[in-house]
Amino acid sequence: MADLPESTVLASDYFHSYSVVGLLAVIGVLFVAIAFGVGRLLRPVVPTPEKLLTYECGVDPVGEGWAHTQVRYYVYAFLYVIFAVDSIFLFPWATVFAAPGYGATTLVEMFIFLGFLAVGLLYAWKKGVLEWT
Repeated sequence: MADLPESTVLASDYFHSYSVVGLLAVIGVLFVAIAFGVGRLLRPVVPTPEKLLTYECGVDPVGEGWAHTQVRYYVYAFLYVIFAVDSIFLFPWATVFAAPGYGATTLVEMFIFLGFLAVGLLYAWKKGVLEWT
């Protein structure tokens, strides 16, 4: 490699790194495929009417298999995720706020950010999203 240009050597090292990652990905996919294939070949297949029933804690199923789920559960989960992700932004802010020379600027930016969060929470409260009944 002494007579090759430096850019060719760098490109070769770059693609060599990706070839190792690609080889590991192929080995991983093959491992999973072989495991599923061997499992399918070795498992016993004895279908009975009892095995084809829907299992509900040892009790025979009664009624339909479809149940209505309240949308408000998803709304609460969505609001939680929004505020959890937004709270993650408070940690980098705290580290920047502690650095010299950034105090007032980062404080104003964080109050603007918290203002947006407060407006979103106020909007959800006014729309009645936070009411459980």
